Amino acid sequence: MSLVEESGAGLNGLAQLRALMASGKKPGILLSLDFEFVEVELGKAVFVGQPGEHAYNPLGTVHGGYAATLLDSACGCAVHSKLTAEQAYTTLELKIAFHKAITKDSGLLRAEGSVVSIGRRAGFAEARLIDAEGRLYASATSTLLIFERGSTRRMAG
Repeated sequence: MSLVEESGAGLNGLAQLRALMASGKKPGILLSLDFEFVEVELGKAVFVGQPGEHAYNPLGTVHGGYAATLLDSACGCAVHSKLTAEQAYTTLELKIAFHKAITKDSGLLRAEGSVVSIGRRAGFAEARLIDAEGRLYASATSTLLIFERGSTRRMAG
């Protein structure tokens, strides 16, 4: 059972995410990369993280996957907030532009995601990764497949 099903079974997407946040339980990716899910409203989601050496690449900067994960999370949860109780989603495409190198000295970064449009089968979202002064580090656009909950088992097997 997923954390969303544990904390918000039968609720719409926004209520599921709010219940998950209120539960204090964190998906493994938040623990692994040490970031937080801090805000959600209809069509919007925000994650924050303090980049550190735990996310460094061999070149001495934060790996691009760190920014990608925060941006993917913000886009995905923005779309999730607009789903019904019977729907789920998965990322089909994530396009990222890296605007500025991230280091442990970049400070707290904020990934702000919002829905651009949503239909029965696809959602489109965008996100920006900024610091406390509003400097842009990375941006993303995402296409997400929307499907009926439970059909993932059929898709995987």
